[in-house]
Amino acid sequence: MIAVIDYGVGNLFSLSSSLDMIGAKSVITSDAEQIRKADKIILPGVGAFADAIKKLREKGLDKLIIDEAKKGKPIMGICLGMQLLFEKSYEYGEHTGLGLLKGSVVPMQGIIPTELKIPHIGWNALHIKAKHPIFKYIKENDYVYFVHSYFATDCEDSLLATTEYGAELTSAVALDNVTGCQFHPEKSGDIGLSILRAFDEWEATK
Repeated sequence: MIAVIDYGVGNLFSLSSSLDMIGAKSVITSDAEQIRKADKIILPGVGAFADAIKKLREKGLDKLIIDEAKKGKPIMGICLGMQLLFEKSYEYGEHTGLGLLKGSVVPMQGIIPTELKIPHIGWNALHIKAKHPIFKYIKENDYVYFVHSYFATDCEDSLLATTEYGAELTSAVALDNVTGCQFHPEKSGDIGLSILRAFDEWEATK
């Protein structure tokens, strides 16, 4: 069973539908006991980092996610959910994240060429930097769908894949049982479904 954490800022319908399509058992929940009983956790998210981390903390879900990660439970952050896994974000100020992964979340502005639009919206190729079970069904240059204005940096120890958008931007991360996708697998067609299927099948060992 996959617990999809509902804290008010996630793209829950599309994600739930995608999990149904691959036959994965899932529940959308903010209930601590359900999350503890689940085999895996997905942390979705859209919107602003500060608002999202505040809502997690108000519900006590930040400590719960950290505790479950330390127990070795497989966790996947998606888009903003991936960014929340890092130590801090510089989105409209400086904000502390969950700290499950080393690194920071920074704006694309000033990093990518000025002629490229921000947010980065659309399909881009993955450049795979390391092997990991969630990528077992995909290959170099497979395309996935992005919507973001910020990206993770200084995360070499967890870097799983990048994408080229005027600069080499972090697109997926993984360290032990904690993983994240900057792109939206639930909006990335068969490739995205393959990643979700691999996550559902994955038995993490820490």
